[in-house]
Amino acid sequence: MYKILGHHHVSMITKNAQINNDFYQKVLGLRRVKITVNQDDPSMYHLFYGDLTGSAGTELTFFEMPYAGSTYRGTNSITRIGLLVPSIESLAFWKSRFEQLNIKHGEITQYAGRDALHFEDSEGLRMILLNNAGDYYPEYWSPWDHSDIEQKHRILGMGTIEITVRRLKRTAKTLKDLFGYVEVSLSDTEAIYQSIAGQSFGEIVIKQKEGERERPGKGSIHHLAIRVKNDEELRFWDEAVKERGFQSSGIVDRFYFKSLYFRESNGILFEVATDGPGFTVDAKVEELGKELDLPPFLEERREEIEAKLTPID
Repeated sequence: MYKILGHHHVSMITKNAQINNDFYQKVLGLRRVKITVNQDDPSMYHLFYGDLTGSAGTELTFFEMPYAGSTYRGTNSITRIGLLVPSIESLAFWKSRFEQLNIKHGEITQYAGRDALHFEDSEGLRMILLNNAGDYYPEYWSPWDHSDIEQKHRILGMGTIEITVRRLKRTAKTLKDLFGYVEVSLSDTEAIYQSIAGQSFGEIVIKQKEGERERPGKGSIHHLAIRVKNDEELRFWDEAVKERGFQSSGIVDRFYFKSLYFRESNGILFEVATDGPGFTVDAKVEELGKELDLPPFLEERREEIEAKLTPID
């Protein structure tokens, strides 16, 4: 059986691409690696931030929806994104930086067994910086040397993702029995699963909570994509998802990678995405994120698409 190799990316909703761009580049020091559009609705931006090349496992992506309202937080939703930093000293650095920049944040605490610093972006998206403490992370994650953050404190990539659901065991069963995640801990109200034992770059925390389903808006998380190597593995997972009784989108060619989408029993939207070909398929490394890139099937509509987008820096 094939293994899920970790997180691929996580996708969110922003109301304003320029404000979003300023936060993730200027506050968090990530590289904007791709400006493109939502392929299912080309009237909206789809922005990607990550490491030097937007490697799988480092990508934070945002759909711009100018008419998005506030998020009404609730259950049956992806509720928090973990980002790995090198050390406990890095958490102290970020706490001081957030204080200087008036970014909403908490105190240094513990989360899923790691030193942690909770914070929110300018639209209320909940995130946590996690101390990687010298642990292994994918060797292909590549630092972006033009970040304003010195290397010893830079964000490395994605860590623990938190999902809150009404029926914990249903989501746990999907991770464990369908995808082969390792069960680290399980109680009546919380569980931790890892795609690769001992590694936080594929870790998911599931929390059980009754109540109203979250009503998404700006600062909400749309879906989590998990990582597979290639088309062959993706075809395997497409069949496995269907055999499990879930409705798969089938394989979708996103040009930068191929994907399938499905909702598990609590309604959480998962994407399974291939590593490649990656963001350098239509741009040189040094030019990533500077201009609007469109997949070939949308290129003939460039003039129309650009006319509907508000320019960003």
